Amino acid sequence: MNKLQNGLQGVKSRIVQAARSAGRDPRDILLVAVSKTFPTSAIELAYAAGQHDFGESYVQEALAKMGALAAHSITWHFIGPIQSNKTRVLAERFQWVHSVDRLKVAERLSAQRPSGMPPLNVCIQVNTSGEASKSGCPPAEVLELARSMARLPRIALRGLM
Repeated sequence: MNKLQNGLQGVKSRIVQAARSAGRDPRDILLVAVSKTFPTSAIELAYAAGQHDFGESYVQEALAKMGALAAHSITWHFIGPIQSNKTRVLAERFQWVHSVDRLKVAERLSAQRPSGMPPLNVCIQVNTSGEASKSGCPPAEVLELARSMARLPRIALRGLM
């Protein structure tokens, strides 16, 4: 087993221990490997070791990797800040978007999600620190944003980031 596979196995073991300590089923926990800046060869090794969910922050880098790894059943997660002009590609190519912080973006993702695909899984990104340099919805606005997003037809609100 190589270093990457050993590291992945170690993380999975710690997840199982933490889940059991918290009284949770470890199968309910999804590990998303952040693959941004890593080459496709590293993703292929992780995939061979059983890791099938990968997170990317940069659309162009993600698209190149998606093309190179199209033969694999990878679930792609977008974890970076969202630019309005990138919502179409996010809606069409990703299964998850973890960084929705405003209704306008959620509406665009819903409208641009192809009808033949399942709803796009989304998470609301919350800025808990209140730092202006950080992305995210202010905590006081999360409930209203969640209620508004729940009415959108082509997205499925799954939680918070």
